[in-house]
Amino acid sequence: MTAHPPFIQSSHFSPAGRVSHGFFGREGGVSSGDYHSLNVGPGSDDSRPNVEENRARVANAVGAPSEPHLVSLYQIHSPNVLTIAEPFSWEDRPEGDAMVTNVEGLALCVLTADCTPVLIADETAGVVGAAHAGWKGALGGVIENTVEAMVRLGADTDNMIAAIGPSLSQPSFEVGPDLRAPFMEKHSWCEPLFQPGEGDRAYFDIWKFCEGVLLREGVKSVECVGEDTLSQPTRYFSNRYRVKNGLSDYGRNASVVMLNKNL
Repeated sequence: MTAHPPFIQSSHFSPAGRVSHGFFGREGGVSSGDYHSLNVGPGSDDSRPNVEENRARVANAVGAPSEPHLVSLYQIHSPNVLTIAEPFSWEDRPEGDAMVTNVEGLALCVLTADCTPVLIADETAGVVGAAHAGWKGALGGVIENTVEAMVRLGADTDNMIAAIGPSLSQPSFEVGPDLRAPFMEKHSWCEPLFQPGEGDRAYFDIWKFCEGVLLREGVKSVECVGEDTLSQPTRYFSNRYRVKNGLSDYGRNASVVMLNKNL
């Protein structure tokens, strides 16, 4: 195994605590071309051996027992949350956009390329969660559902810490009225998060939206790492960058949280 790929962490998570986590970009892997280099997405057209090696490097970096213990869903931009009790194969990965577990050594891995990853942990109860909060899932309640699923496993919102990972910042997230209207209808408090643009366009602060949802769900400690994916193409995979530059495909970034063993 080569050296760990680089990743960033939230300062709200204890570096020597019961939970491991990390936000990985595109550096430190073996893929090439549009997937250079740490592409962890089974849904891309990258070669399977490359993706497996990249996922093994991510698993090793967070201390997971093996590559199969780095579990990812078939993401469909939904509010659906699954409780994970054991690893599963790529071919058997279920549909959904968030996971929770109280099983040690299971590394919950959200795949993103502009959507917002949200990692949550209650170290006291030994429960972790990971959500893929694209705008459809965020509007549909994927964050709220993740918190509720963690509570069902014994977590307490008073003890939860949450980190919002690399995704589109407000200046990079231009939207139309078709997105603004349903957010305003469901969450009137988020009106200040839409900065006016040209014509009927606006710029949406999904980081502040995710933070607002978490705080309203009772999570006391929330941090955003503040990393924009669109403006940093050498650091992160970005679907919007792919579209703007006519690329054929794109890789996926990994955001991972895991309850450690033997702590």
